[in-house]
Amino acid sequence: MPLKLDYYLYRFFIIWYVIGLFLLSFDLVPSWLEWANVVFLMTSGLLGMFYFYRNSPALTGLFLIGTIFIMSMAIESFGVHTGLFFGDYSYQADFGPKVAGVPLTIGFAWTMVIATSHVLAAPVVNIFKRFRRIIYSVYGAFIGTSLDLIIDPVAFEVKQYWVWETGGFYYNIPFSNFLGWFILSFILHFILSTVLLRNGKWKGTNRHFWHKRMLYLYGMMAFMFVIVALVNGMILAPLVSLLTASAYYVLYIFFNRRADL
Repeated sequence: MPLKLDYYLYRFFIIWYVIGLFLLSFDLVPSWLEWANVVFLMTSGLLGMFYFYRNSPALTGLFLIGTIFIMSMAIESFGVHTGLFFGDYSYQADFGPKVAGVPLTIGFAWTMVIATSHVLAAPVVNIFKRFRRIIYSVYGAFIGTSLDLIIDPVAFEVKQYWVWETGGFYYNIPFSNFLGWFILSFILHFILSTVLLRNGKWKGTNRHFWHKRMLYLYGMMAFMFVIVALVNGMILAPLVSLLTASAYYVLYIFFNRRADL
């Protein structure tokens, strides 16, 4: 059974999410409430951290959390200072304290992305007997990168949370950004599979509480940005996000059912 702390954290996130969805959708966030973005990103990341910690032996969970957090921060810092990974970009909004030029909240956000995409991608190993780690890592990277296909257009075009110095074919976002997302997502998922996948089975307790909520969280994050995008007249990004997210949920059900046959 989940601890009271787990319930309280998740309930707090839901309340913050509903309030944020309303305020962001109608552009009602006052300047004095901009710090709410930091709380939202950190809380969503904490949900991902709780998932890894509760569903793995304590030291393994801490190792995975630390690896995802530190590696994502390091790669983001490399990208900010060189422009060689995600493109030449800079942060415009205040996302809290920075380390090496990158807000700490980015590490929390990446933990959320990897936790949710891992849960959606994990069942793919049920139908492949060979190259399971590679197939899972590629699929997980697609799921994680697909989330960015709605986040970045809104963050860049609508909210101006960060800006790029060079453009691209998709909402003037450079292709290198999505390639960077895919590569980093692939590496992190491959690390997860190396640590947790044994003989085609995932290690860990697989506690139902956090497993289900990671499934919800991926859809909730996509839904929030889809709504903000639609309110601001975007069509392509919401359509792409709805189609890809729907496909991943359908495939999640399909892969699990195949495992039961």
